[in-house]
Amino acid sequence: MNDTSVSDTPSPNHPAIGVNPSLPPEEIDRLTDDIVAALKTVYDPEIPSDIYELGLIYKVDIDDNRNVAIDMTLTAPGCPVAGEMPGWVEAAVQAVPGIQSVVVKMVFDPPWDQSRMSDEARFALDMW
Repeated sequence: MNDTSVSDTPSPNHPAIGVNPSLPPEEIDRLTDDIVAALKTVYDPEIPSDIYELGLIYKVDIDDNRNVAIDMTLTAPGCPVAGEMPGWVEAAVQAVPGIQSVVVKMVFDPPWDQSRMSDEARFALDMW
């Protein structure tokens, strides 16, 4: 995407969401909240936690035309749903009102590890 992104500081478990500063602040807030909510509806079938809380979403960029680009990874490159999960993410985010298009790119650098999981995911997986 070719936009001038402004990003929140990402936590170790949640990505920065880059948005074009020409969008109104209330629109940025709504899109951000709705995209995160959409991402939280996608689960790895083998893990009882959503992909957002697992830290599988590395980057989300929204351009001034409300096109969304997402970089995501998997818990393991050989994940059995590797071919399907990007489509699930695309469909979930595409359902957000106002989004024009969604492109999901699978990345494996940096490799995912358990430190990317949120406290919510750790609790769900009993990994304290």
